[in-house]
Amino acid sequence: MASHTVGPRLRRLLAPPLLLLPLLLVLGPWQVAGHGGKYSREQNEPERPPKREPGGEFRMEKLNQLWGKAQRLQLSPVELSELHADLKIQERDEFAWKKLKAEGLDEDGEKEAQLIRNLNVILAKYGLDGRKDARALSSNSLNDGTEQDSLEDPRLEKLWHKAQTSGKFSREELDKLWREFQHHREKVREYNVLLEALSRTEELQENAISPSDMSRGQEEAGLHSRHAELRDRLRGIDQGYDRLRRVSHQGYGAGAEFEEPRVLDLWDLARASNFTEKELEALREELKHFEVKVEKHSHFQKQLEISHQKLKHVERLGDPEHVSRNRERYALLEEKTKELGYKVKKHLQDLSSRISRARHNEL
Repeated sequence: MASHTVGPRLRRLLAPPLLLLPLLLVLGPWQVAGHGGKYSREQNEPERPPKREPGGEFRMEKLNQLWGKAQRLQLSPVELSELHADLKIQERDEFAWKKLKAEGLDEDGEKEAQLIRNLNVILAKYGLDGRKDARALSSNSLNDGTEQDSLEDPRLEKLWHKAQTSGKFSREELDKLWREFQHHREKVREYNVLLEALSRTEELQENAISPSDMSRGQEEAGLHSRHAELRDRLRGIDQGYDRLRRVSHQGYGAGAEFEEPRVLDLWDLARASNFTEKELEALREELKHFEVKVEKHSHFQKQLEISHQKLKHVERLGDPEHVSRNRERYALLEEKTKELGYKVKKHLQDLSSRISRARHNEL
């Protein structure tokens, strides 16, 4: 049976702008209640300026609020730098979407829906969605983190234990394999967030009033696109699990093309696409440069964590001059790590889009 939905004009009257919905859920009713009442906060306090406060991290106030919440949650320095890069990408994409919307180029609302999905993934990834954070609490101690962090899947835990006890891996190879396991876990988390969002959307459409034929067609096209995205992600998860199982049992073979998990994923996808040999060779070279950038970013993340531990140590000692020098070094490392993180994620997004287009053109 065809899904029934409210017409687009009526939906706009009944609902707040879609891009605000994830933020409203995060900030809670105290941020949005009381509009227009005689004794509301809006009537009794000066109106807050629409642009960001001086020194704000982002141009969009809602992203500044998320950033502030993340800092109150005391995420680790590395998590904060990763979140900063994700929010910068989100901000760039939202401004680009606003320009498209002003030109009338997102009539079916699919690009807007994609932005909502991306923001939901960010909220869930960093525990900003108002739900109990299912992730294991991260430790700031100087270790590899492998004993502290849960893989959230018994199959992965078994594979990791087997790899640790097999004697087939050097210490460096175990670190490399652990990064692959963590990357796989993140892919599963993102898939689950998107699957839940799609299920909610379908349920709302099933319970909505009968729409026009045009709006029904647009919504069905949007759902088809989201189902295709989920199928692609699930296929990638299955391929990733097969790789982890193979490597955990056999160890790393000689002559592997790449080491970084994200680069390995991109290369596997590219080889399965309809690139010519010349295009594939050019992409291989670009991925090598990208991997160097990723490794540089990882190095700065480790240095940032070490600097954070050292700063906490000298703050306890109470030597003002020593504390000042370490704070300055930490601030410089933090800024550099944020900058590199944004560049890495921007480059990753570009590579993923190009490879994805090649795959879809083939299909």
